[in-house]
Amino acid sequence: MLHLRLISPPSHAEEVTAVLEDCPGVTNIVVLAGAARLPSGDVILCDTAREGANEVLGRLKWLEEEGSIAIEHVDLSLSKTADEAVEEAPGEPDDAVIWEEFAHRVQGESGVTWAFLVFLAIATQLAGIGVLQDSLILIIGGMVLSPEFGPVAAVCFGLLRGRWRLVVHALRTLFTGFAVAIAVTFACALVSHWLGWIGPGDLATGEEVRFIVTPDRWSFIVALLAGVAGVLSITAGKSTALIGVFISVTTVPAAGYLAVALALGQWSQVAGSVSQLSMNVAGMIVAGTVTLAVQRKFWPQVGRRSSV
Repeated sequence: MLHLRLISPPSHAEEVTAVLEDCPGVTNIVVLAGAARLPSGDVILCDTAREGANEVLGRLKWLEEEGSIAIEHVDLSLSKTADEAVEEAPGEPDDAVIWEEFAHRVQGESGVTWAFLVFLAIATQLAGIGVLQDSLILIIGGMVLSPEFGPVAAVCFGLLRGRWRLVVHALRTLFTGFAVAIAVTFACALVSHWLGWIGPGDLATGEEVRFIVTPDRWSFIVALLAGVAGVLSITAGKSTALIGVFISVTTVPAAGYLAVALALGQWSQVAGSVSQLSMNVAGMIVAGTVTLAVQRKFWPQVGRRSSV
């Protein structure tokens, strides 16, 4: 269930209430006349099944300009009427894609922030150390920590909806993030090389790590599967599944390997790392966009009137 807090001008409160009563899956409607101060108006509370959220948001989108809409996830609802509302809404909760929520999430994750740069730099350094130590544990640790799927999802959504500014913004974030992460890891590896801590021989990886610089058809297939799983994990609110996506793709290991190879002057290893990184990002974007398109057109949901 989702909890909605709406603020409506008093003159439109009846209209808002009528929409809520007409939408399937909505229950627990409460009207507090004149309770809102900023913006001023009537406060209307209700709960809705996830499957019915797009219908509600699509029909009340005008409240963004004249009032306010806030949504909270309800972890536990002990109510017979709430159970009946979920049954009334067609489809299953996990299948419902709340497009407004997805749009706001990817918009927020598409920009360059200090947190994004720091997480990606640390993840790339962990992967670089893992390559030097021939340690899958460190490489996987870097993959889990990496935050790059947010901008990837933003690119997918932008391509789906024709929002080219969002696509450019998210791609710029990906490029900037990996450029900074590779530069930081390159600097650290170069200092370590000058100190005599590492040398070209440390880049001779074992078979378990060799996949980072040997992209093939399986690398692209894995990237496609990761793109599908990543988008589904976000739209269904399954954050644990997203961790599996991070572990499956080799974007960060390739970036770490690239930085270390540059620092050690191993130019022959650079091309494979760049190919692996590019292939994984491209595969996730292609699969993620197709997945969103399928969800938009064929997924069983109420939200036909959503404008996002």
